[in-house]
Amino acid sequence: MGFDIFIAILILIVVIVIPNIKIVPQAKSYVIERLGSYYTTWDNGLHFKIPFVDRIAKIVSLKETVKDFAPQPVITKDNVTMQIDTVVYYQITDAKLYTYGVDAPVSAIENLTATTLRNIIGELELDQTLTSRDIINGKMRAILDEATDPWGIKVNRVEVKNIIPPRDIQEAMEKQMRAERERREKILQAEGEKKSSILIAEGEKESAILRAEAEKESQIRIAEGEAEAMLKIKEAEAKGIELLKNAKADNAVLTLKSYEALNHIADGQATKLIIPADLNNIATFGTTLAEVMKDKK
Repeated sequence: MGFDIFIAILILIVVIVIPNIKIVPQAKSYVIERLGSYYTTWDNGLHFKIPFVDRIAKIVSLKETVKDFAPQPVITKDNVTMQIDTVVYYQITDAKLYTYGVDAPVSAIENLTATTLRNIIGELELDQTLTSRDIINGKMRAILDEATDPWGIKVNRVEVKNIIPPRDIQEAMEKQMRAERERREKILQAEGEKKSSILIAEGEKESAILRAEAEKESQIRIAEGEAEAMLKIKEAEAKGIELLKNAKADNAVLTLKSYEALNHIADGQATKLIIPADLNNIATFGTTLAEVMKDKK
């Protein structure tokens, strides 16, 4: 009899008590109801619920969840219809509110995201929509976070994944992009040709300057050479006359040198040559001419 009671108690423990011992894992919360009403929320750890009285109403994950919603048709301010899909990053912060706050929370977030997106895009034109993703993301996150707060949900981030304009708009944008690229290419080419022309002109200018300086230096050297040669000739002539004078050359020699001097004078540009009438005094004239040439030296 006692053994039967022991077996009955053991079966009772196995069937009733053990299934009501629960271990809540990390990043999970269990919402517990007692007699149909909310009783408590179990966090991670060991818990026991009363059989036939308590029940687990919902198991909630506290991890951040990423939800990629399907593309939504939206109309811009300038009446362009496009498809935009979004990605929402949210996290459950209150298991009780998440359980009892709204029916089908994920669907509610999706619908709220679609309506919010339409409202924001309706205030923007096409070009603003394509270039203002950060603004759209910020506005949507703020609106969704405030709207989902009573549901125990915190929206951490919202990203516009794709913006798909109509096909004709895409073709027009592609043409515009090609035209812009061609314009930039022509500008770069023109700038390159301009720089090349400037460099060529500067090179020709420097080359002309160098040629002029070389020509100038050459003429200076030639003039200096001629002047030095002329100076040497004059010095030689002066030394010759000086030697004749020191040697006390006779009248015959002086007369010969006078004739040579007259010959040089005749080779000049003068059209008249004055010769003393008294040829007997030619030596005296030669001596005088020699003295004059010496004084000039």
